[in-house]
Amino acid sequence: MNRRNLLKLAASAGLLPLSFKASLASSPVITADTRILEVNGKAAKVFGLTNAEGKAGLSIMASENFAVQLRNNLPEDTLIHWHGLTPPPAMDGTPMLSGPLLSPGQTRDYNFQSREVGTHWMHSHVDLQEQRLLAAPLIIRENVSVDEQDHVVMLHDFTSRDPQEILSELQGGGGGHAAHSAHAGHDMSAMPAGATMLNDISYDAMLANDRTLDDPEIVTVEKSGRLRLRVINAAAASNMWIDLGQLTGTVIAVDGKAVKPIAGTRFPLAVAQRADIRLQLPAESAAWPILFQAEGSDMQCGVILRSDNAAIAKLSDKGMVQPALDLSLEKQLVSLISTPDIAVSRTEMLMLTGGGADYVWGLNGKASMHDVLFNVRQNERYEIMMHNMTGMAHPMHLHGHYFKVVAIGNQRIDGAIRDTVLVPVGETVTIQFDANNPGTWAFHCHHLYHMNSGMMGAIAYQDAA
Repeated sequence: MNRRNLLKLAASAGLLPLSFKASLASSPVITADTRILEVNGKAAKVFGLTNAEGKAGLSIMASENFAVQLRNNLPEDTLIHWHGLTPPPAMDGTPMLSGPLLSPGQTRDYNFQSREVGTHWMHSHVDLQEQRLLAAPLIIRENVSVDEQDHVVMLHDFTSRDPQEILSELQGGGGGHAAHSAHAGHDMSAMPAGATMLNDISYDAMLANDRTLDDPEIVTVEKSGRLRLRVINAAAASNMWIDLGQLTGTVIAVDGKAVKPIAGTRFPLAVAQRADIRLQLPAESAAWPILFQAEGSDMQCGVILRSDNAAIAKLSDKGMVQPALDLSLEKQLVSLISTPDIAVSRTEMLMLTGGGADYVWGLNGKASMHDVLFNVRQNERYEIMMHNMTGMAHPMHLHGHYFKVVAIGNQRIDGAIRDTVLVPVGETVTIQFDANNPGTWAFHCHHLYHMNSGMMGAIAYQDAA
């Protein structure tokens, strides 16, 4: 008898809570499968995560439990991480830390307490499957009435090459990293000017909801209407700029957590980060391109907002070469979520290291995948001071917890609550988190090739003495 039938039997015998009984019958199904996209006029076979309606991911109302069935129709093993949720370790979807892998044809139930409303996403944590677009939105909404349109945009960087071939080339000293690697090392002070590298993977295209600007998504909006744009950077290795063009928008949430509104026309979005931007649309018939531009590249993608069937001008997927993302927005963000006043038990220093000719990356000078970086005690508060000593920026993600950004360099801030923060070259960023979810949790750079080349570790709980 498999686990699902055992659960049904237990439910019929009254051995499971009512909420879990109900979820067995009503859980949405997410299927990992292959699909075909057309990119730059060519058919491309990629992966995907679709719901029962054949659409990407999930958009559900919040409840006390997050319950879903995951079905693997891929020809290979997989495991999905619910990025932005805080499950128990066994359901986090991280190989070696929460498993086992889901074999082809297998289905698994996930059910855990969660009230993490907001803009999240789901993605594979197995090998390089994320580069093959095995990712999808995960939107959890409050049951409140809001007079605004809501639209989700998921960003990808697309390559027709085998991701493993790209990684092998990088680790062999070739590819886009080769010219940079001669300068990269553990000591930034010894690096010559200009040694910083903004990206090290060459891509065929940037995609917004699986489409290029040759055939962009057209979003019909109302004149004078209000739109909440939920942007998810699901790229494997490309930090992005959000360019609103002629429109002014207001950031109201990052990584699914509310912040004091900040208005602007251009916002940074590192790999794995999310931004909710509220737009008040003009009282005219027009089309407004919203562009997503890759850092250090001229490649871009976008969506078009249009009212009254206004004419749409042809847009190029090439624009101006974009500068590096910085932390100017991060310094301004202030969380609207209050946190308890708890003393910090300990501050850990974490050096982001590596990036030489061998394409080995690491933490504190050591490449790993699941080695424990340090231990914590339950119900205590910790700070992690991350110093980037490499020649590339790193979007750092902690599983199983949210953290608060409390310092950039020597400047203390009352920052945003996040699950992913960018640490640019030479910068120091300090985060603070409460040890409130016992287990062993991954902590890694979300640049997929950096993570798979050693920039990953774990934080483990220990029993109180």
